[in-house]
Amino acid sequence: MPSIVISPRAAEKAKELLAREGKALAQPGLRVKVVGGGCSGLSYQLAFDEPKEGDEVFEHDGVKVYVDKKSLLFLNGTTLEYNDGLTGAGFKFVNPNVKGSCGCGESFHV
Repeated sequence: MPSIVISPRAAEKAKELLAREGKALAQPGLRVKVVGGGCSGLSYQLAFDEPKEGDEVFEHDGVKVYVDKKSLLFLNGTTLEYNDGLTGAGFKFVNPNVKGSCGCGESFHV
């Protein structure tokens, strides 16, 4: 079965952000999407959203993640991490499907 995992640190940060940014949503969650673009062809998008028809819904540590079926083809087996180190804070995708990425790490290809 296809899946996406959220690390405990990423879930903690997502809950913090959802509490602040997702108040207007009836079913707040984190939408993870793959879109065309970037220097390597594909890039990730994260947004606070609600489920849409046809979405796969994953839940880890109280955080719901919504993924459309097309994006899930590229994201299956991915772990969403959160780093807050000296080199910059933010969510990071650990995607076993990636064959290469650009130098800045913002886009990838499979």
